[in-house]
Amino acid sequence: MIKLNKINSSVLLIFLLAASFQLAYGFSVKHFRVAATPGSGRNPYYIGNRAPLLPSSLTKLPIGAIQPEGWLLTELTLMAKGMPGHLEEVSHWVRFKGSAWSSPTGSGENGWEELPYWLRGYGDLGYVLHDARIMANAKRWITAILDSQRPNGYFGPAANEINTDIWPNMLALFAVRSWYEVTGDKRVIPFMLRYFHWESQLPISRFLSGSWQKARGGDNLDSIYWLYNHTGQKWLLNLAQLDHLHTLDWTTGVHDLHGVDFAECFREPATYYQQAGNPKYLRSTITDYNYYHGIWGQVPGGMYGADETARKGYTGPRQAAETCAMVESMFSDEILEGITGDPEWADRCEDVAFNSLPAATTANITALHYLTAPNMVQLDTANKSPMVQDGGEMFAYDPGEVYRCCQHNYTMGWPYYAERLWMATGDKGLAAALYAPCTVKARVGDGSVVHISEKTNYPFRSEIGMKVRVSHPTAFPLVIRIPRWCSKPELFIDNHIQAINGAGPGWISVNRRWKTGDAVLLKLPMKIELRVWKDNRDSVSVYRGPLAYSLKIGERYKKFGGLSSLPAVDVYPTTPWNYGLDVSLKDPAASIHVIEKPISGDRQLFSRDYAPIELKAEGSLIPGWGQESNGMVEEVQQGPIRSDQPPVQITLIPMGAARLRISAFPLIGNGPGSHTWTAEDRSVTFQCSHLFENDSPLSFSHPLSPAKSSDTSIPRFTWWDHKGTKEWVQYSFQNPHTFRSSEVYWYDDTGFGQCRVPSSWRLLWWDGAHWELVKSSDTYGAQLNEFNRITFQPVITSRIRLLAQLQPNFSGGILAWKVSK
Repeated sequence: MIKLNKINSSVLLIFLLAASFQLAYGFSVKHFRVAATPGSGRNPYYIGNRAPLLPSSLTKLPIGAIQPEGWLLTELTLMAKGMPGHLEEVSHWVRFKGSAWSSPTGSGENGWEELPYWLRGYGDLGYVLHDARIMANAKRWITAILDSQRPNGYFGPAANEINTDIWPNMLALFAVRSWYEVTGDKRVIPFMLRYFHWESQLPISRFLSGSWQKARGGDNLDSIYWLYNHTGQKWLLNLAQLDHLHTLDWTTGVHDLHGVDFAECFREPATYYQQAGNPKYLRSTITDYNYYHGIWGQVPGGMYGADETARKGYTGPRQAAETCAMVESMFSDEILEGITGDPEWADRCEDVAFNSLPAATTANITALHYLTAPNMVQLDTANKSPMVQDGGEMFAYDPGEVYRCCQHNYTMGWPYYAERLWMATGDKGLAAALYAPCTVKARVGDGSVVHISEKTNYPFRSEIGMKVRVSHPTAFPLVIRIPRWCSKPELFIDNHIQAINGAGPGWISVNRRWKTGDAVLLKLPMKIELRVWKDNRDSVSVYRGPLAYSLKIGERYKKFGGLSSLPAVDVYPTTPWNYGLDVSLKDPAASIHVIEKPISGDRQLFSRDYAPIELKAEGSLIPGWGQESNGMVEEVQQGPIRSDQPPVQITLIPMGAARLRISAFPLIGNGPGSHTWTAEDRSVTFQCSHLFENDSPLSFSHPLSPAKSSDTSIPRFTWWDHKGTKEWVQYSFQNPHTFRSSEVYWYDDTGFGQCRVPSSWRLLWWDGAHWELVKSSDTYGAQLNEFNRITFQPVITSRIRLLAQLQPNFSGGILAWKVSK
């Protein structure tokens, strides 16, 4: 009998103490079973943690040890042929000539995060694919970075040194490290030692002094440990401790709600745990993850609603995540699996990789968008604020510079995933850490080299086959991950079934003498599961194994810019999308049927047209469910929903294959406790004299009341950057109504901004031909921190306008404005 490894005491302590916290995915920690780390000790063949750092649970293999195949190779190849591999054609930030990264005299504007964001993924993409063009270009950039080092040890753009901004350098070091793994370039280690010595000599007031680098000091810490593990120089551990002490304190909670900051920063305490050895640091990372995902991550796809910053009240499935946050989440999960050996981090990585990341780009990876949500039915350039935080173009697929950080950072997602499919264990074994078709070559056991060919169409299929090749019979542990969602794994060795005691998440360790031709077959039976998102009005999502599923919606692409090879496109629906799901919560498999379609290895499987699996289910149209005036999908309402519409068969495809998507469905039900869908009034429109690009008059309709006039946690409307002018905003109604009163809550950011309450204001109504002042004896108030209300003689009109005179030299704005019938 092969057993799932028993839990070790330190890991058990960590997760028992974490048992009170809410896990993501809508499950509680009491269901969270943890197996032991996959092997113990320090692997002698690969560079892992050097004492006194705690041993690495899993050690990354050098780049080139893993060769991707199948669908993953297709994904990487499309990247090389598409936007990531040709970003210099559309982004001036990564053009070699004139860049501050390639020349000390280059433009300071081109010297911040964009180039190293792109380069760390771009270089790895070339190394993984053995793409000569990309590798040569990456070498040119790496050489320029190495040559930029000053006598004091600093490297990179001069403007960053003046500002002591080491955030871009943190990113560049990941690119330099990968280059060293591939080439063994003897310049790299001295280069990094000189740079970190420069850091160690900085005055405390200048060390991680900016808010961006202070939040993200964990990236710096990771490179310090990497260099220590390669050199053993003890002073680096002192620098690591200093770095931790001056990084934003993630051990006392989530202090930064920015979506990308969280994705990469929540792991910092666990990173420092390797040096501190105190389990409280691991607990802090778990606590922070559970807190953030427990509020904003109650949606399918492994991400959360932080369409820049997570906001109070904006937690539904139409809230989106930045593409940056997706790849940073995957990277954090990969690092945490290596530190802890906990397979739950691999499950989380796969959830994002398979269900969220693919839809962030077009299927051929020629463009991407800034934001991707579980529910989104129209991808265009229209302003979606305040439903999403930022104004302007956020949803359309665009290869150009409009998406800046995501455009460059996306490139690391799939290459980093491919590099961590297999990892070395402390007991000289090899662990299947993530799953995809590939071949791995590694040293194991007595130092012999083993080749394992992994044949699979996972995550679209449930079987994973492995075939061993060695020069002579060699004993070593082959460690196989069982995902959390799999309750009845099956393992065959040379066609003989093995008895397994236990279910996922966990590790199966098969320690035997392996010979060429030995075959392992892992079967991970996938069953239909409905996840109910209690905190999102009891909406439901369909999962089968690691894949979430979305409604299959017809897509119409319309080009609006870009290049012929890298077009910018809007995407519009061509089929109905407003369905509720009519299935049984108790037995979803009885009403949802699986159809497996042929798989072609050279197709993009994460696409509507070539998705190799579909689910057939029943759904009913919800006629009242529509789109906002800006094209954004209306939020789900409390379910189950009563319906008088006949059920029809609908098709679901993998969530990652759906660019237009409904992934969190209202549940249809006519029994006790069901609700009637309330159709929103789409007859109201908003106009204004001027609108700041990041604001929207739709902010008036948000459900949250301001806490004070300087409240920046909720949407706002401002006339910025108009100052001292006469401005207006108005409601227009499809039909005339009778109005008797109005309330306005002014925005005033005294102390940190340039908006003030107006000098004066008036309310006007449209009599059919002219604007007229309402007749009121009330004072037009401009009080802070409260609604300023006026009543007036009733008017029957289809338009109400608020006219404001701004104070001299100041702008103005509104947090909420109501007119009452």
